[in-house]
Amino acid sequence: MPSALPDGEPVPADGALPASALAGAADRPLGFYLHVPYCATRCGYCDFNTYTATELRGTGGVLASRDNYADTLVDEVRLARKVLGDDPREVRTVFVGGGTPTLLAAGDLVRMLGAIRDEFGLAPDAEISTEANPESVDPAYLATLREGGFNRISFGMQSARQHVLKILDRTHTPGRPEACVAEARAAGFDHVNLDLIYGTPGESDDDWRASLDAALGAGPDHVSAYALIVEEGTQLARRIRRGEVPMTDDDVHADRYLIAEETLAAAGYDWYEVSNWATSEAGRCLHNELYWRGADWWGAGPGAHSHVGGVRWWNVKHPGAYAGALAAGKSPGAGREILTDEDRRVERVLLELRLREGVPLSLLREAGLAAARRALSEGLLEEGPYEAGSAVLTLRGRLLADAVVRDLVD
Repeated sequence: MPSALPDGEPVPADGALPASALAGAADRPLGFYLHVPYCATRCGYCDFNTYTATELRGTGGVLASRDNYADTLVDEVRLARKVLGDDPREVRTVFVGGGTPTLLAAGDLVRMLGAIRDEFGLAPDAEISTEANPESVDPAYLATLREGGFNRISFGMQSARQHVLKILDRTHTPGRPEACVAEARAAGFDHVNLDLIYGTPGESDDDWRASLDAALGAGPDHVSAYALIVEEGTQLARRIRRGEVPMTDDDVHADRYLIAEETLAAAGYDWYEVSNWATSEAGRCLHNELYWRGADWWGAGPGAHSHVGGVRWWNVKHPGAYAGALAAGKSPGAGREILTDEDRRVERVLLELRLREGVPLSLLREAGLAAARRALSEGLLEEGPYEAGSAVLTLRGRLLADAVVRDLVD
């Protein structure tokens, strides 16, 4: 099951933020993340805050139903309007994730977006995204989303090989994600992403190359490729512990990453974050860049996390408890933390180092600057950007990104 929420101080019943969090808010971009916690089945590797119908049965009653979920989430959007007050900001990005957002009716997703438009307004060039399971959409569904204002969509492909999908407990059939890209283009979507996972037990280099080739053949303008992380408490972790499937190691992950970089770069995709490639700057995921650059976003939905002006908070996890709080006119927040200046500095280093533009050396302390010099001498940072005042990872540095960033913040 999903991991526990972090500790934190209580969230006020009305969700009010400290005045310091709203100071200067008009000058900061604002995004919304809308969490849809429902899945038809649970993938074996997943520890996200998601629920199948069986897992919800008898635990939340009508409050946990996906049939009225859109109404509940709209209530939180209206709460956000009250909490953020007369802030004139238009929303720059909206991202609907899950779970499987497309288990809801397309009209529900459009209605949730409409609430943000009504309460806040959308920037003229706002990026409006949703995740989608390939088996839960069809041309009519995609057309409704596009007509309702969505302009970016991300399909969970994971792999083109059936035996790899089986290990992951993915329910879609090979070839369906590629067909979805064509259907999304026909519906008028400006930007389409395919999500891939490498390092699944039993996956070979040839399997991974086949997945990359299939993804590129579909013609998305964005590809995300993530190393499989085996989380404790998942079905996959239990299978590995019982010896039913092998565990891949870091060397395998590194080899697969190099294959991805070589293949994607040859096809005209440039990396802009360690696990993300796009064919143009316009194809980059602006919503994720809000996260990586520490901007403001409101996360609506069970277990969703938010950040505004140095205050981070998170909602109760269970859909029934979430809906119950909003029905009672209370914030669904479970806890929050107020970040210090040092917290925010460290987070900037942790996140911005993963970006193509890198992190300003001016953010590093003396020990971090010494570590940056060592990383440069070891070929982990690019020389040109370093001389210009930024730490930017080389390809080798990307393979060791976690180790490099630990040194920079220590």
